[in-house]
Amino acid sequence: MKSIIIGGGKVGYNLLKTLKERGYDVTLVERDEDTCRRIADDINTDVICGDGTDIDVLKDAGIKKADIIAAVTGNDEENLVICQIAKKGFNISKSIARINNPKNIATFRALGVDRTVCSTAVITNLIEYEFDRDICKIVQTFDRGTMILVEVQVNENNHWLNSLVKDLNLPGECVLASILRNERVIFPRGDTQILLNDSIHIITNRSTFPEIKKLFHNGGVQYAKQKK
Repeated sequence: MKSIIIGGGKVGYNLLKTLKERGYDVTLVERDEDTCRRIADDINTDVICGDGTDIDVLKDAGIKKADIIAAVTGNDEENLVICQIAKKGFNISKSIARINNPKNIATFRALGVDRTVCSTAVITNLIEYEFDRDICKIVQTFDRGTMILVEVQVNENNHWLNSLVKDLNLPGECVLASILRNERVIFPRGDTQILLNDSIHIITNRSTFPEIKKLFHNGGVQYAKQKK
């Protein structure tokens, strides 16, 4: 899957670097030639020098094959135009816009921008969520990305299947917040049983997420209490 970042300032640069380090296919568009040259020398990725609101520039960046576009320039109006071009002109499924003035959030959403954020960490996690098809993934971030909401999909191979909440051994500083079952939200108690196709939502620290994922990739979840 491919994403395009418009804007090579501090936010765009750090976002590009983070996504490349995580192995994603990313192209950056920036209008300033010196900035483009500096980024291209520093990061091994495609950098297009041009105006992100120019349709031909977007085509050169590969927008016809892109799944997500993140407009993170320092100009709110420009970010809005870019997202509208991407969605209406190229049917991009997800658009993310950086907003510098919080008063513009409602306007952006009313005009069809999928997500509006002001933090590099938040944008990174939003894009990673769209790419991630794992059973355990981040669906929301809080407090500038330090706190996260993790979603766990329960399938037939998940060792949580048919277990009680009280029998699970979660890492420290984790709270099992809710279970989504057949479009109904359940606020779990200790005797709540986890069923097939449940979506479990856990609130935790960002630093704990790798430990949670490891539970599902190293032979399944350990139990706090062994079943007899």
